Amino acid sequence: MKQKITVVKVGGAIVEDEHHLDELLDHFAAIKGRKILIHGGGRQATKIASSLGMESKMVNGRRITDADMLNVVTMVYGGLVNKNIVARLQARNTNALGLTGADMDLIRSHKRPLKDGIDYGFVGDVERINGFELRNIIEQDLVPVMAPLTHDGQGNILNTNADTIASETAKALARFYDVTLIYSFEKKGVLNNPADEESVIPVITRNDFNRYVIEGIVAGGMIPKLENALAAIDNGVRQVIITQATAIDGKHGTIIKK
Repeated sequence: MKQKITVVKVGGAIVEDEHHLDELLDHFAAIKGRKILIHGGGRQATKIASSLGMESKMVNGRRITDADMLNVVTMVYGGLVNKNIVARLQARNTNALGLTGADMDLIRSHKRPLKDGIDYGFVGDVERINGFELRNIIEQDLVPVMAPLTHDGQGNILNTNADTIASETAKALARFYDVTLIYSFEKKGVLNNPADEESVIPVITRNDFNRYVIEGIVAGGMIPKLENALAAIDNGVRQVIITQATAIDGKHGTIIKK
């Protein structure tokens, strides 16, 4: 029987809020057994870029990452946000290790090609996760804390979507572990009515997802999040849960099923 592991992805809205981040880390530290934390930090990057007089350009919720913005996100994601989380987990007796995809060649990506005529710059689409090396880290009783940065093997860091990294990481570990992937953010789950915080949809299958998209119930950034969740389920991940950052015990939120 495979040992269990919990992969938790926390969004930027939680990361930038001191109180909510502390709550999330309390709950994460309390998770028993093997675990990984994958974080965003886009709002922090936007704030730092603005303080440097740089305009953040977004298309369909995706950041255009030119050379100057790449420097900012590398510093913010791999340094400021990542090491802040690692230090706070150490204070909670959780032996965390901060990582990017470039460390130990954990996550190899390629630069996103032009899409609908849009050049996203130094944005990476994941090619592979080195599951063996990641397992070696985990088996040393270390807790990886992964920033949303990957590399192309040619010396370039690439800004990479944290939801995608979480899904790809969960898929790579499914051959070794019984994986639960948790997407945590500021809502209680996927909402049937965005105006009603209590209208959490308890279960979503692929057929449900297709219907909700057509009906407009699922829209915007929730579409790629659910696509990543369904891809994980299709590739050996036992369950995916989308839930509030203070409810990552696997008992709350929206469960994604086959």
